[in-house]
Amino acid sequence: MSVATADRPGFALLGGVQATLIFTIMILSVPLPLVAREFGLGPSGVLLLSAAYGLSFSALLLLGGRLTDRHGGRRLLRVGLALLGAASIACALAPGYPVLLASRFAQGVGAALAAPAAVAVVRVLRPEPADYRRAMAAWGGLSVLGATAGNLLSGAVAAWVSWRWLFAVPVLVALVGLARSGSLPLADPAGRPPADPPGRPSADRRPALDLPGAALAAAGVCAASYGLVASTEHGWRSPGTLLPLAAGLALLLAFAAVERRTADPLLPPGFLADRRRATALAAVMATAAGTALTFLLLALYLQQVRGWGVLATSAAFLPYAAALLTAGRLAGPLTARYGAVAVTAGGLAFAAAGLGLLAGLASGSDYATGLLPGLLLLPAGAAAAFAGAAVLATAGVPPERTGLAAGVLNTAMELGPTAGVAALMALAATRPSVVGGYATAFAAAGAALALTALAVATLARATPEAATETDTAPERTIQIKEHLS
Repeated sequence: MSVATADRPGFALLGGVQATLIFTIMILSVPLPLVAREFGLGPSGVLLLSAAYGLSFSALLLLGGRLTDRHGGRRLLRVGLALLGAASIACALAPGYPVLLASRFAQGVGAALAAPAAVAVVRVLRPEPADYRRAMAAWGGLSVLGATAGNLLSGAVAAWVSWRWLFAVPVLVALVGLARSGSLPLADPAGRPPADPPGRPSADRRPALDLPGAALAAAGVCAASYGLVASTEHGWRSPGTLLPLAAGLALLLAFAAVERRTADPLLPPGFLADRRRATALAAVMATAAGTALTFLLLALYLQQVRGWGVLATSAAFLPYAAALLTAGRLAGPLTARYGAVAVTAGGLAFAAAGLGLLAGLASGSDYATGLLPGLLLLPAGAAAAFAGAAVLATAGVPPERTGLAAGVLNTAMELGPTAGVAALMALAATRPSVVGGYATAFAAAGAALALTALAVATLARATPEAATETDTAPERTIQIKEHLS
């Protein structure tokens, strides 16, 4: 029996965790107006509630990655799942808005610990480079699958039972993960089997915990992300937008300065200098922004313009989910055969074409001819783009920095919707008609994906080894380790 076959239950468990973490982002996407009516929320309350999970998730991912590299993936996975489960129970039982808001922030903290830890355990499950690349190709599609499932189930559960029952999903996954985590392999912070007592790696192998950098990164990402989200309500010239944006930028600049002077930085400056990694992260951000925009705008269009209910709105995305599942199954074999660069570039091009079709949206657009073609093409391309980009973003990373790579990858996945959707919604607001603004936003998102596809395609010419993924050569690994040091 091959290693990949033997560890299939463990990989399925970790994949389920990753999909659930992204599912939880979308858990209130469709029923948010119902929650707002129940708690009597105004626009500001709705805005903060919709962003709370993503803010804490994205702000703490780098710290979660460093803690994973320091203490080991299995331990951090347990801590993250325990916090996610407890916070999800609090969400379901929340008697009012303050408790629900605080619990959503706590969910994001648990997710920020669990996401990089899960990738670190995958690295131990699949130690061979070829197996690990195949695993990461599948991993890339799990995120968009989780978002799609959240969008589909949120409307159905809210219509049939109550939005509170949606939080049963992360609670159940957390309980299963905690119960079965003992079967997952241990590893020290370098990704090797433990030489010390289980779960207690020796101090001399632990990377230092850059607390000043962690605090600056978390505060900077959170402030800047909130400013971007607030722009959709307050506008770009409002103090409510400019002040958090300015504060976030200042904090991130301070973070960059601290990292250059720290012996063991939270995010080594050279880590993002690799062209393949930087381009792959841009692809993740652009694709995540395009898919999040589609969920948001089509939910608004179908409910507010066409008068559909929450259940019918969720059902409209069933073909999207089917195309996503089909493309996700093909993405891994295609990546293995044609290389991560080709699959990423091709996926981005298909997704851009899907958004281009949705840019033809009009007030009377028919679902079958006006929406369905885009809803089939976009997820097919997104699944391929995420799969290839996940391979590129983590290729050549030494085992002791797996948590860091996973944290950066997930940060890009979180910041894409936050920054991209805010900018695209601001662009949509410049149009006199609501539907015309939606069409403009779809067109701009498609153009961004097309440009990113061109940037990824140039990698094959600029770095030929990227197209064939030959980073497993010993001399290449040594060069990467020296570059990251």
